[in-house]
Amino acid sequence: MPGDADAIVVGSGPNGLAAAVTLAAAGLAVLVVEGSETIGGGCRTEQLTMPGLWHDVCAAAHPLAVASPFFRRFDLAARGVRFAHPAVVAAHPLDGGRAAVLTRSVRQTAAGLGRDGAAYRRLLGQVASGDAVPDAVLSSFRRPPRLSWPLAAFTARGLLPATAAARSLRTDEGRALFAGAAAHAMLPLSVPPTGGVGLLLLALGHSAGWPVVAGGSAGITHAMAQAVRGSGGSVETGHWVRSLAELPPARIVLLDVAPRAFLEIAGDRLPAGYAAALRRFRYGAGACKVDFALSGPVPWSNPDARRAGTLHLGGGFEEIAAAEAQVAAGQHPQSPYVLVVQPAVADPGRASAWAHPLWAYTHVPAGSPVDVADQIQAQIERFAPGFADLVLARATRTAAQEQEHNPNYVGGDIGTGAQTLRQVVARPAARRNPYRTPLPGIYLCSAATPPGPGVHGRCGELAALTALRDVFGIREPPGIGPERLPGQPARSGHDRLIHGPHGYCGRLASGGLAADQADRGGEHAERDRDAERGARAGDLADIRPASGDL
Repeated sequence: MPGDADAIVVGSGPNGLAAAVTLAAAGLAVLVVEGSETIGGGCRTEQLTMPGLWHDVCAAAHPLAVASPFFRRFDLAARGVRFAHPAVVAAHPLDGGRAAVLTRSVRQTAAGLGRDGAAYRRLLGQVASGDAVPDAVLSSFRRPPRLSWPLAAFTARGLLPATAAARSLRTDEGRALFAGAAAHAMLPLSVPPTGGVGLLLLALGHSAGWPVVAGGSAGITHAMAQAVRGSGGSVETGHWVRSLAELPPARIVLLDVAPRAFLEIAGDRLPAGYAAALRRFRYGAGACKVDFALSGPVPWSNPDARRAGTLHLGGGFEEIAAAEAQVAAGQHPQSPYVLVVQPAVADPGRASAWAHPLWAYTHVPAGSPVDVADQIQAQIERFAPGFADLVLARATRTAAQEQEHNPNYVGGDIGTGAQTLRQVVARPAARRNPYRTPLPGIYLCSAATPPGPGVHGRCGELAALTALRDVFGIREPPGIGPERLPGQPARSGHDRLIHGPHGYCGRLASGGLAADQADRGGEHAERDRDAERGARAGDLADIRPASGDL
């Protein structure tokens, strides 16, 4: 690894790369270190079933990427990344050829729910309006968000379990639509904040859509890595970091890792109280994922389901609630809740003349080694008779294998931490600034920090802004838009480092990271107090984009 970096980022998932983009835009020399041979973490695209057929490894549909303040400023479209929107955002098939259908229009969706139409409009009408809700949800949670009617409407039900939040819905279709969205929380629907998860995802379906990335999700992380390199940074793959001592000298290190991995990397250097808090951090249910190569489109009984990008399978509200409760109790449901994405519906180029990709996963007990591909396939067959005849090949990753491929997915938890109410606002530990660790210059930037899981980049961006303020005295967020052409890095921030008050030039010419941190222990403690005082006056991390950017 090169030893001339100002900042090192460990992990190249969307959050690690968002941190690297932010730091590089501030003028720092950035090194990203990735353990896998390919970048992207959960936002990668690979040939998993057959040569020439590309499947998204984890993240496939991207409502949070569209809504993210970070990606709005980063401007993926200007960097050649195209979101492909299906005609139907999502469908929830029911027995008998029926289906609940989510479209970009609240009114159209409500009209398809019959006598639940008015209740759905009351439930989603304001929540889906504008950017207030996604901006608040994708914040650091360090200060109260700006009040608005949409946010008030969301909060009123968002802190409830799905069983309570959906109480006004009475039809099979209305209740199923809410259950399918709420079950993304990977929690029993009887516990909070599953109501908030359901409301948020349905609202995003209307305001942002649930698009796929044309060509595959890897397009997002490749654009981010290109921006890092274009600003003078570097990305190194194939190096698993086992200890902080392995890293070359740098002023700051940002870790896109799970708390369990941080405990291992830090060894005995963490204070006992903080280490104990990280050990108490709870991980959620696991995911068993199956990728299919099909000889043709899925023959859904409901015609709207054939036009949907995402589908939620599992029957009605009560059936899905029962399945998620079984998972929480350590059981494998015979009739599981299944998420399906058919990318070629929105992006026909993902299919070839001979094969179509299909993405599916279900929830299983944490750490389960059980292959439930047959149950997933049976649930698809239930709503698409003849599906089994189209299967050319399939590739399965059990929950245990998910962790083997990505250590951040502890027990197969693709959210890097249970989405309990406490861990939504205090993750990974109850601290005023969740990104700052007790070790000088070391920050966490994974989905185990606020605002949590999803491809939005905010965990990385908010951690990077904290580090810039703490260590380099940079209080203004750097511009991360594409106006700076690749190969023309903005060095104004770096000039500030060289000539600024911290005496950076030559500071790390010899010795390792540990030696530098030892020198800066007292400095960091005072800086930490200054930063805390600054946080009371205003949180740099909570950047408020102009409305209408979506």
